[in-house]
Amino acid sequence: MVSIIIVTYNSAKYIERLLESIFKFNKDKAFEVIVVDNNSTDGTLEIIQNSKVKSQNLKSKVKIIENKENFGFAKGINIGAKEARGEYLLFINPDCEWNKGSLDNLVSIFEEDVNVGVAGGKILNRNLKSEKSAGKFLKTSEVFLTALGLDETFGIRFSPGRNQQVDFVSGGFMAVRRDLFARFNGFDENLFMYIEDMEFCYRVKKEGLEVVFDPSIEVIHEGYASSSRGFAIRNIHKGLIYFQKKHGNPFSYSFVKFLLFSKSFALVVLGKIINNKYLTDTYKRMLKV
Repeated sequence: MVSIIIVTYNSAKYIERLLESIFKFNKDKAFEVIVVDNNSTDGTLEIIQNSKVKSQNLKSKVKIIENKENFGFAKGINIGAKEARGEYLLFINPDCEWNKGSLDNLVSIFEEDVNVGVAGGKILNRNLKSEKSAGKFLKTSEVFLTALGLDETFGIRFSPGRNQQVDFVSGGFMAVRRDLFARFNGFDENLFMYIEDMEFCYRVKKEGLEVVFDPSIEVIHEGYASSSRGFAIRNIHKGLIYFQKKHGNPFSYSFVKFLLFSKSFALVVLGKIINNKYLTDTYKRMLKV
C-alpha cells in the first residue's frame, strides 16, 4: 500500500482538484491519503470534508490531521509519515494535479530494485512545460552558478526525459520507502520549507542508496500556492546556508553565506536604482538571513 501525504496551508483553491485526480488515476489501487493541515484559515478543511471524494464511499481512505499552528512542510510531512500505514510514502503538494501514470508505476520502481530509496516523477507547469524537478546537490560551485542564474545552462536543475538516477528529486512529488524515511528520522525540521528534499536525498545517497527519476508519472503544478515568491527565496537562501553548515565544511559554509549576501546586496542596490520596491524589499530581508 502507498500512503499519500499532503501538507496543506490555505490550499482551498487547489485541494479538491488534487484529491479528485488522485482517485481518478488510481482506481482500485491500494492507497490511503493523509492530509496534514497547518492551521489553514481559508476553509481548506471544510472543502476536503465536503468534497466529491468523500461522497464516493471513499471516506475511509482519507485521513485529516489538524495542526494548531503552521509547522511548515518538513515537519508536516513527518507528522503525516508517523500515521502512515503504507509500505511506501508519496509526498505531493496540494497545488498539484495528477496527470499521467499511477501508483503502480511508483511501486514498481522500488520493487524492481531494492537499492532505490527515493523516486520522483515529472512535474509540469500549467502550460504543460517541464519544471526542473530533479537536480544535482547544490555544493559550492553549483550555488555560485545558480546565484548567477546559470543552473539550467549547466544542468544543475533539470527534468530528465528518461528514467535515470539523479542526486535529488523535488519534495513536491517524491516517493520513499516508509522504513527508510523512519530510519532517517524523516525530513530535517530545521528546514521549514524548501531544500528539505535535497538534504534528505543527500543522506540517502550517502547511505549508498539510489534516487531515481521516472518521467512516466506526471503531475501538473500550479506553483507558489502556499507561499509568496519572497518567502520562497528567503527560505531557499536559509536552506542553502543550513545545508552547507550541516554537510559542508567551514570554507563552503562561509563562501555560500558570503555569495548569497553579495547577491542580495547587489539586487537591493539595483532595486533602488531602477525604483523597484519589490526587488529592494525582498532582498533587503535576505541580508538578514
